[in-house]
Amino acid sequence: MADEEKAPPEVHHYSDLQEVPWDIQNYWSQRYRIFSKYDEGVWLTDDAWFGVTPEPVANQIAAHIAERAPAGRSILIDAFAGAGGNTIAFAKTGKWKRVYAIEKNPAVLQCARHNAKIYGVDKQITFFEGDCFQVLKNQLKDLAPYSVIFASPPWGGPGYRSDEVFNLKTMEPYSLETLYKEYSAFSEHMALYLPRTSDVKQLAKFARGDSKAAVIHYCMEGHSKALCIYYGGFNVQS
Repeated sequence: MADEEKAPPEVHHYSDLQEVPWDIQNYWSQRYRIFSKYDEGVWLTDDAWFGVTPEPVANQIAAHIAERAPAGRSILIDAFAGAGGNTIAFAKTGKWKRVYAIEKNPAVLQCARHNAKIYGVDKQITFFEGDCFQVLKNQLKDLAPYSVIFASPPWGGPGYRSDEVFNLKTMEPYSLETLYKEYSAFSEHMALYLPRTSDVKQLAKFARGDSKAAVIHYCMEGHSKALCIYYGGFNVQS
């Protein structure tokens, strides 16, 4: 059982507000929006709280990709799996022959594995520890013709919230150009999850010749949480 696993020291399941570090208390107060099964023993590192897609949004994105992915694509690769929020949502759709989840941080990857067990989808997922660009080029290169890439990259910290228009050229540690070039070398079919204030002109730069590239804002309780840019022939306009 998932709750019988031993968590590494940097992994926690906080059950009381007094246990929670001050800088993630706001995230903890929204824990059921992030993971509806939080009380069943969900694991997170303190840093991982900042990067988890809220579960309703993750489910909506997963449904869109499953319904509108180009024909012949049966593999979903989550390039920045984090603690597993999006990965779990993709596996729950039942669309994919296999979901591959890549995460560089070993403790966070252990969270993703554990959380996938809580949601009952761990058998549908193959996990990789490492740099996503290297894993794509090496371990997963043979799957390129069948794959769709989803990436929810780091945005460079919470400072993005103060930007009226978020500059994707200076996004850290990876710019939009870096992400697009790396992923398009593997598969033209990709969805990138980015700040809601992202510069649309910068997104459009890489959509030249792609008549079906589109931006979709994802909202929760009437507020935009983030956007996805879909490149490579997703049927997102119907």
